[in-house]
Order: sequence, then structure tokens, then C-alpha cells
Amino acid sequence: MLSDKLMYYASCPVVLSYAGTMLKTDVCKHAQFPGGAKIFAANHPTTTDPFFVAAMVREQSFILINDLLFQVPILGEYLRRSGHIPVKVGSGPAAIEAAVERLAAGQNIIIFPEGALSPEDGGFHQARTGVARLALASGAPVIPVGIHLNWQKIHTIRSTVRGQVEYGRWYLRGPYNLTFGQPLRFHGDVEDREHVRLAADAVMHHIIELAHESKERMNRAPGALPGSIQAA
Repeated sequence: MLSDKLMYYASCPVVLSYAGTMLKTDVCKHAQFPGGAKIFAANHPTTTDPFFVAAMVREQSFILINDLLFQVPILGEYLRRSGHIPVKVGSGPAAIEAAVERLAAGQNIIIFPEGALSPEDGGFHQARTGVARLALASGAPVIPVGIHLNWQKIHTIRSTVRGQVEYGRWYLRGPYNLTFGQPLRFHGDVEDREHVRLAADAVMHHIIELAHESKERMNRAPGALPGSIQAA
């Protein structure tokens, strides 16, 4: 759509400029991105991750993002005009179906497999199966992304959306490292639950390793993984 392209080309330079100054962003790619539709899958330490990841991809991509953010004034209008995909509680399959249609049209998707913000101790939730279902149904490669930042600089902000109290984690200043991994490809039956579970776990394993790499670059020394997997 013309409107979402205009929003992308208008907003991307702004986010890139902000990320390059206030965030001190450090980006590493293990390989060039393949052509065609791709699925970018990242860990999710903060509410602001979708926008920073989308900017660093430097290709128009559509984010699977919490429906509540579409209710926030100004931000919600931006998300709608940009064509991003709302994920409502209890209606994940509909969002996945919409994302598969975008991939079939040659468009990129950004997803956060944990399905929620990562644990506050710097660890990870177990991946939900949406990322695997996307990859198996579309045949598109998955690019795992590992994020690491300075947790002490996160600002927790309380807000009320549709009468529901929400706590967002906003990262507005500080080091922000991303590592993009090698493309992963998955084949098999999307209705095979065990196969889907294994594929989702494989993606999350790569994300954790890449987050570890991002942490090592930030600390300039080897260290332990940012955390262990925790069941959501």
C-alpha cells in the first residue's frame, strides 16, 4: 500500500538518527539478508524494540505487535497507517494468518517469539509457536536477532489503556546492541505439533546465542548468557 510505504520512508530516517545518537546502537550481521520475504525474530527486553529492530533491518517490514499499542493516541494511528499487524489476546491464529499473507506477497515480518516482554532479570521466556508456524506455512527464512542493552537505563512507565493498567519498558538512551544471525529455514508439516515446537525452540536457541554475542560486544569480554529460558 502507498500509505504504509510513505510512513516507512518518512519514519525510518528519524528512528535511525535517534538510534545512532541517543542509543549508541551497535549492529552486527552474520550474513547479508536474502532477497524476498523474510521473518525477523528477536528477543524482547523493552517496549521500544519493535521500532528499533524495524529501523535496523533497513527494509520495509511489518511488525506483529500487541493490540493495546494500537489504542495509544498518536502511536496507534502511526501503527495503523504503517500497516503493522495487531495481535489480540486469544486471537493469535488470525494475526499469524495475516502475517502469512504478507509473506506470500513478498513482504517482511518482524515477530517477537516470546510473545511478551522478556523477564526483567535479563533472561528469556520459552518461544511460543507462532514463529515456527509462520516459517513452515510460508517457507520464508527466519533471521534470528539477539538484543542486549543496559537494563539499568530502562524506564518503566505505567499507563491505562481501555481501562486496563499496563506497564511498558521504554529504552530511550544508552547502548543498544543487535546481532543478526544466519538465515534459518524450516520444512515440514505445520500441523505436526511436536515438529512446530522443536522449530520454535530452535529459533529461540539462536536468538539467545545472538543476545549473548551482543552482550559480549557491549562488555568487550566473554560472559555468561544474559539469562536462562523461563516458561511463559
